[in-house]
Amino acid sequence: MFSAYADMLWHADHGALMRFLCESNMKRHKRRRKELLALCDVINEDDGIPPHELKERHANARQVNRKARQLCQQVAETLSLVLSGEFDDEQLQSLLVASVEPAPNASQLLVSLQTDGPCDRQLAEQLLTKLNGISGRLRCEVAAAITRKRAPRLMFRVIG
Repeated sequence: MFSAYADMLWHADHGALMRFLCESNMKRHKRRRKELLALCDVINEDDGIPPHELKERHANARQVNRKARQLCQQVAETLSLVLSGEFDDEQLQSLLVASVEPAPNASQLLVSLQTDGPCDRQLAEQLLTKLNGISGRLRCEVAAAITRKRAPRLMFRVIG
């Protein structure tokens, strides 16, 4: 194999060299697939990937999830403080932040709020209207409290 490669380099035929390299790579790929099929019943997407690369992928995913959880916790604390003290509206002051979750990622957060007392559909709609009206101010408060390039968008849900 080396002599054929050296012979092509000697003649400096670039096209023949490229064809040789492509053909040998395709043969190697087919041979590797056959070897993998011989060793297992089904080929999965992570077959053939070195274990250290799999560990790095999982570590990066854990890091992203940890950062998202940390952001959600910071946003929940900030919104709790702002809603309890910044507004004169008693309905807004009675809201408790139940949870903050990424929806679908950390650029947009779903804030679940809970009322002190019973909550019917009409009250929930009133609260959502008020929250959507002050969402810009809430987002500014969140932006001031967190260290991010962009403040996440806030979506609200009232649970009874």
